[in-house]
Amino acid sequence: MFIVHVALQGCLKARDVEYGMTPDTGGHIKYLLELVEAQAKNPAIDRIVIATRAFDSVYGPEYHAGLERIAPKVEILRIATDQPGYLAKEEMWTEAPRLAEGLGNWLDTQADRPDILHAHYADAATVAAVIRKRFGIPFVFTAHSLGRVKFQTVRGRELAPDACASLDRRIEVEEAAFKTADLVVASSRDEAEVQYASYRSYDPGKIRIVEPGSDLGLYRSAEPIARVDEMIAPFLRDPDKPAILAIARPVAKKNLPMLVEAFGRDAWLKENANLIIVAGTRRDIDDLDPELAGEMRRILDAIDRHDLYGKVALPKSHRPSDVPAIYAFARARRGVFANPALNEPFGLTLLEAAASGLPVVATDSGGPNDIVERCGNGRLVNPQNPDAIAEACRDILKDRELWQDHSTKGLEAVSIYDWQSHAERCRRLSSRLVAPAIRRAGRGVRQLLVCDIDNTLTGSLPSIRAFRHWHEGETELSFAVATGRSFHSALSILEQQDAPNPEIIISSVGSEIYWLDENGLTYRRDEAWSRRIARGWQRRALAEALDGFEAIVPQGALEQREFKLSYLAEGDRSIVPRLRTYLKSKGLAASIIHSHGRYLDILPVAASKGAAIAHLKRRLTLADENVFAAGDSGNDIEMLRSVPQSIIVANYSDGLANRADLAHSYVARNRHALGIIEGVKHFRNRTLRAGIH
Repeated sequence: MFIVHVALQGCLKARDVEYGMTPDTGGHIKYLLELVEAQAKNPAIDRIVIATRAFDSVYGPEYHAGLERIAPKVEILRIATDQPGYLAKEEMWTEAPRLAEGLGNWLDTQADRPDILHAHYADAATVAAVIRKRFGIPFVFTAHSLGRVKFQTVRGRELAPDACASLDRRIEVEEAAFKTADLVVASSRDEAEVQYASYRSYDPGKIRIVEPGSDLGLYRSAEPIARVDEMIAPFLRDPDKPAILAIARPVAKKNLPMLVEAFGRDAWLKENANLIIVAGTRRDIDDLDPELAGEMRRILDAIDRHDLYGKVALPKSHRPSDVPAIYAFARARRGVFANPALNEPFGLTLLEAAASGLPVVATDSGGPNDIVERCGNGRLVNPQNPDAIAEACRDILKDRELWQDHSTKGLEAVSIYDWQSHAERCRRLSSRLVAPAIRRAGRGVRQLLVCDIDNTLTGSLPSIRAFRHWHEGETELSFAVATGRSFHSALSILEQQDAPNPEIIISSVGSEIYWLDENGLTYRRDEAWSRRIARGWQRRALAEALDGFEAIVPQGALEQREFKLSYLAEGDRSIVPRLRTYLKSKGLAASIIHSHGRYLDILPVAASKGAAIAHLKRRLTLADENVFAAGDSGNDIEMLRSVPQSIIVANYSDGLANRADLAHSYVARNRHALGIIEGVKHFRNRTLRAGIH
């Protein structure tokens, strides 16, 4: 496979990138370089070219036009444009036509055309869309950060007219990118389901969550070094106090002045901790870009206003190779890593902190939701509430057992964020664009198997491999999943575990249905199902009524869907009848599903996994003997009850095998995916025996 990455922003070079030198020289470059390094190790990838913009600048001679080989498989192509100097992202749109022309002309000179383009940021997607139209090369889009999200974070502030115009233009370019891309890669559920959903051209069926990796080996093994000690210690009266560490470019969305404000307002933190802010590399503040200079002055103002001299370290420069030792400096002092960004699309620094053994306090806006939920290594906070930021830092620093628990969990969990698996998942998705498997869900379906995901299909990697091998031989059995997960979360976990590609996805406990497109990669939402269950659904009234029901606690914002309200109800066996009575007293009705002894989902009356399967049976005109369903827990009851050929895998919970309404089900002897295979074979054998007799 031959891949061309298009990445136009910032000072991009192969090594020793001076992050923070410009507002656009940030995490997306680190992401790209580490992704390319991982791709270069993949034997299925033959060549990688990074196409970027050439320029002359005070930042050095490395950015001139030409082709630079940086590794055996990897080159950087720098394309000259009409303007010779460095351009910020706000001005990049002016050069997009010239960049597309230059990249196209270069491709005309190549013996082989790329198989795939991967565009980073929307201006790069503009270029990729032109190349796609000219050469027919499909393209993948990674947004990294979005103008509409920035607009939401600065709402209420007065912006200069040119800044407003620039932001409006950026949003329209992003709209076009989402519309024209063949596949969109998101780093987190927040990106896939919240940030991207704010765009008119949002198409959930062509978005995939592929969590970035991180080269974490250096962070796991890092120890403090003298050079870093000498960089930080001179700022501090007592360098051995626990350290609150932040590493980020000083741009407005990173919200660093708020962290200083939080620290300065908290008497306990001022007395017992230090604050260390590593805000990129700079020379004189007056030489910085206006946004960077303004943020640095706000940081210094907060330090002065709260008289934090001797308690805050703000080094002017550091080497990229120093970063692991900076984390180690804070870990050695049992500190905490803080990311107070107004929005963080993913949060690679949180993974670096976790791999270093540092607990984290992170913004509740963006990718940190996914990371902290998965790793269990810290606290999420409202980034605009300084008292909440301070409280979270203080709680972790004061409680040695809590600090150790977060540290240990982070160290154990970050191994799942691996660049090799990220690169391979991107390659597999891209290969399906290059050579689409023309198969449309619902075409010629003779039999249908619907499986729950968590602890039914998944839970044993050897069992999934056996299931995949078995399914490949099942030419007449279409495969679907029914899950409490969201659509994107379901696809993500299935692809991580290399499960078969489902032709139909019933997601969010039966409240959404998606069908595989003809290309075998993207999906389309079943709007007829959405219209059916929307009748009588009073979401706002239900949410207001449930706010007054003390026995339940709302789950996170990402678990709340258009046709699903999700709560936690720990160990209360009577919760469903009590809640049904409560809602009836309010004149409200809903389907209530309680599973695993703690998860509570409120759905439209017409929605459930079972009702969704009934909808599929009608649409596909399938008889009962041609439908199988498999599950393991309480949120599968409706599905198992409605399907005569239902399978309960051996590792079931919530007493499924003892329920009278599931007496028709086959209880497998095997666990997880092997139990599904066993159940299908059981029902087929029974049908065969009945036919013989």
